[in-house]
Amino acid sequence: MTTLAKHYDPVEVEAGLDAKWEAEGYYCPDAESDLPPFCICIPPPNVTGSLHMGHALNMTLQDVLARYYRMKDRKTLWQPGMDHAGIATQMLVERQLIEEGSDRRTLGREGFVERVWEWKEESGGTISGQLRRLGASTDWERERFTLDAGLSKAVRKVFVSLYKEGLIYRDKRLVNWDCELLTAVSDLEVEQKEIKGHLWHFKYPIEGRTGEWIKVATTRPETMLGDTGVAVHPDDTRYQTLIGQHVVVPIVGRRIPIVGDEYSDPEKGTGAVKLTPAHDFNDFEVGKRHGLERINILDNRGCLNDSVPKAYRGLDRYEARKKVVGELEELGLVDRIEEYDHTVPFGDRSGTVIEPWLTDQWYVDAEVLAKPAIDAVKSGQTRFVPTSWANTYFEWMNNIQPWCISRQLWWGHRIPAWFGPDGKIFVGMDIEAAKLEANGHYGYDVELFQDEDVLDTWFSSALWPFSTLGWPDSMPELDQHYPGNVLVTGFDIIFFWVARMMMMGIHFMGKAPFSDVYIHALVRDEKGQKMSKSKGNIIDPVQLMELHGTDALRFTLTAMAAQGRDIKLAEQRVVGYRNFITKLWNASRFGELNGCTFKENFDPSKCDLSVNRWLVGNTLRCAADVEMAIQTYRFNEAADRLYHFIW
Repeated sequence: MTTLAKHYDPVEVEAGLDAKWEAEGYYCPDAESDLPPFCICIPPPNVTGSLHMGHALNMTLQDVLARYYRMKDRKTLWQPGMDHAGIATQMLVERQLIEEGSDRRTLGREGFVERVWEWKEESGGTISGQLRRLGASTDWERERFTLDAGLSKAVRKVFVSLYKEGLIYRDKRLVNWDCELLTAVSDLEVEQKEIKGHLWHFKYPIEGRTGEWIKVATTRPETMLGDTGVAVHPDDTRYQTLIGQHVVVPIVGRRIPIVGDEYSDPEKGTGAVKLTPAHDFNDFEVGKRHGLERINILDNRGCLNDSVPKAYRGLDRYEARKKVVGELEELGLVDRIEEYDHTVPFGDRSGTVIEPWLTDQWYVDAEVLAKPAIDAVKSGQTRFVPTSWANTYFEWMNNIQPWCISRQLWWGHRIPAWFGPDGKIFVGMDIEAAKLEANGHYGYDVELFQDEDVLDTWFSSALWPFSTLGWPDSMPELDQHYPGNVLVTGFDIIFFWVARMMMMGIHFMGKAPFSDVYIHALVRDEKGQKMSKSKGNIIDPVQLMELHGTDALRFTLTAMAAQGRDIKLAEQRVVGYRNFITKLWNASRFGELNGCTFKENFDPSKCDLSVNRWLVGNTLRCAADVEMAIQTYRFNEAADRLYHFIW
């Protein structure tokens, strides 16, 4: 009598199976066990997220590793958790409030944060449930959230320690500023788009030379109101005699120097470049080299401030652009205007143009932290698979800039810094520690005001490999599972997350957080196009699981996960592997009907029939091939070997 149904129904078969395995503790490593540990570092999905095909691939490959090493009697920890996703989560809840006719300012900071926590508890676990549906065998009892009390303690500890070491500091520098969200954003949250625009060529009068100009070109005419220099290449014979002279900025009448700098390209345009150090990242660096003034002409909403002539104050940046061009045309200082395709930065969440904006922010001295992280990969302490991704890592790390870690949000880890009445900064684990230091400084009690900003989400994510294991407290899991064995992730966050985990892990734990970093490819549509809502080509993994079963989807992704090659996914491929899973079901049912049962003490050497001896030999060879493929992250080869062996 068979226990398997005649027809394979994946939804019915899979329902409750994961819950059963979880309830029986299959996913939990025994802390008291003497078995050798194996640890997988999970990229924590955003609490706002839902399962997309990239998640499905990433989690499937990790699950293959987790289940394999459990079978190999390794004490396997696959640590689950989610990221609080500062900007994304705050935006989501703010939109809900707007629909209700309210906003965060009305609620106040405390009320708004409380509202976000309510949303997180009610709706934030969507992706967690979907990962269970995918069959992810993480140790769900140990699930962590980047705003948990324990992880928050680790964040404060790291901030305070780095500040006292001089590796965290406050500075006025350019940041990517989102005028809609009113916060600095990371490079990862900036999307570069090619747009059709204009290139305006202006004439700047040379001081003391009537009727003579230097011609400069710009795609942002409004920024000329903040110009503090003009750069020419020091070897450009057209301008060598002008270096050290001055031009007068039209409209504002400001006298600014002509400087020689190799940033200016003699082959591009006129070879002369206007410099606005407060509103352009390249100009900022040139200005720093030549001691140029930084004049911020924008407020936080992208409107012109009091640093410009009165007629321009309060104008939106694009209104100001039209007015500047119009006034220069009246002055006869517009040389020409040409159609021009150029790249413009947009906020990936707000959809608005990002402005380079000069403001006070908190920074990490990433250059110092990067050096041992570079050495760890060079020495082989950590290796990238495929190895070519190490070049990407080195390129970013060798050219690393100060890391802006402050965000003008309410949802996130509040920066543990307080200001005294004269603006002096006191950093501590809590207000009591800051007050103790402040009282010692002033000699009497003073009122302190905590910094309004929160930390960049990547700051807390950078601590994930050890903060989730109980650091800074001493925990057995920390000794057993740090450093971990492998991180499976996409190439797009090598710098933003992988590199920062390397820097923080080495600095605070003395070792790199993982031995291997396996970089998987992208999942694209069947034509090789990147999936996006705008293209309408997104394939929903949850829908595929409902239609064809989780095993079919997982096997498809594994079978197509060749190193260094993107996956071109079509639903028909999943259908094909669903048929393969059905064959497995039917073969198992056939075996049951014919009395094939599992014997714990089966001795393959006692097989007498040639066909059985042949099958045992092939099984062993297949097992060895699959093991080697999994151990070397050749997941497609493991799946292919199994597929053909079973057929």
